[in-house]
Amino acid sequence: MSDKSKAKALQESLSYKKVNYFEQASEAEREEIFAYAEGYKAFLDAAKTEREACAVSVEAAKKAGFTEYRFGDKLKAGDKKYFVNRGKSIAVFRVGKKNLEEDGFRLIASHIDAPRIDIKQNPLYEDTGMAFLKTHYYGGIKKYQWTAIPLALHGAVVLKDGKKIEISVGEKPEDPVFYINDLLPHLGGDQMSGKAGKIIEGEQLNVVVGGLPYRDEEASDKIKLTVLEYLNKAYGMCEEDFLSAELSAVPAYPARDVGFDRALIGAYGHDDRVCAYPALTAVLNCESDHTVIAMLVDKEEIGSMGTTGMQCKVYEDLMEEIAIALGANFRKVRAVSKCLSSDVTAAYDPNFAGVYEKMNSAILSCGTCMCKFTGARGKSGASDASAEFVGEVRKMFAENGVIWQTSELGKVDAGGGGTVAQFLANLNIDTVDLGVPVISMHAPWEVISKADLFSNYKAFLAFMK
Repeated sequence: MSDKSKAKALQESLSYKKVNYFEQASEAEREEIFAYAEGYKAFLDAAKTEREACAVSVEAAKKAGFTEYRFGDKLKAGDKKYFVNRGKSIAVFRVGKKNLEEDGFRLIASHIDAPRIDIKQNPLYEDTGMAFLKTHYYGGIKKYQWTAIPLALHGAVVLKDGKKIEISVGEKPEDPVFYINDLLPHLGGDQMSGKAGKIIEGEQLNVVVGGLPYRDEEASDKIKLTVLEYLNKAYGMCEEDFLSAELSAVPAYPARDVGFDRALIGAYGHDDRVCAYPALTAVLNCESDHTVIAMLVDKEEIGSMGTTGMQCKVYEDLMEEIAIALGANFRKVRAVSKCLSSDVTAAYDPNFAGVYEKMNSAILSCGTCMCKFTGARGKSGASDASAEFVGEVRKMFAENGVIWQTSELGKVDAGGGGTVAQFLANLNIDTVDLGVPVISMHAPWEVISKADLFSNYKAFLAFMK
């Protein structure tokens, strides 16, 4: 063997290089990748809020033969169950044959909330020919991205008589849409000279909802009155009912293929439904001797607080109830359980290369991405998975032909972010982050690769197997 051939052989055997999943996939597997993406796009269009994502997941679970679980129910190997928490989060699980104290749970945790524009509790007013709703943005957004785009209104209103009304306006072709004004460039010199975070202030994110005056000379606030009359006729609402409402303005765009080759998907809410959907479908479709759980939770974008966020004790209680029902000691179960905290990561964007460290960035279409740690600066807020657990997951993927990669969120001091991983790890459960790389994360329209979506699904199946 020549020195040149020897060097090439050594490089091939010893060097590490990320591979493009599309290049590795057979024609049949490419068809699988594209077919799986169609189901995901339908899920996205039906699940613009955490309430809707939970409802759609319940219907999918029922269709797959899963039945509702309540604390105290008896369980046995082979049971397929789902548990709903306040209509905003869901856990879907299968009871396996293996001894729970020796094998633990195979757990996947994703979130189904997404950045959005929430409507305030006393929101409706009119000014200079328009009616508006005042808002308070939810999650980390670039506020200027949410102006001058079509918005839909989603959510729930509890009327003063206690009746709950579901609202979704702006998604159908015949529906009206809503809008947040921006300043024309002809008058925007001062605006554009400021910092990007100040181009649009939070209190300027007021949603236009009307412009037609009520036909009555004696009425005041005539445009506001027209809106109130519509809400009353359509939903039985009066203005006071906004006090007990959860309404959100979200992008009215449907999920669409991106590019001539349709390799990418553009949509609202990839973060983190691009992980939640594979987690759900993996549990629904898997065959495993392990006891497997997918938890699709709320409030991650604002710190995982509250009764439906991952820090709520209900999720720990659920695992404990399952352990008790199977005659297992929960402390022993936690110690041997394993978790994939499945949240998205930032895909390397050559248009903004300065904030990435390319060797340790996620590359689009190179598969689902493992983040050993998240956090900011000196790994603040990270659980930082052990080498042993990373090695174990790596072995699972190798044995099941999963194309995957690793990454950090960006350069060490460029910023940072967190996931629910730390909350599961705090329960003494081995946990590592695994999710899909996203372009333009937290924008009203984000982009992902269909290859990475399907890789995430295959990774979950391998983990549960």
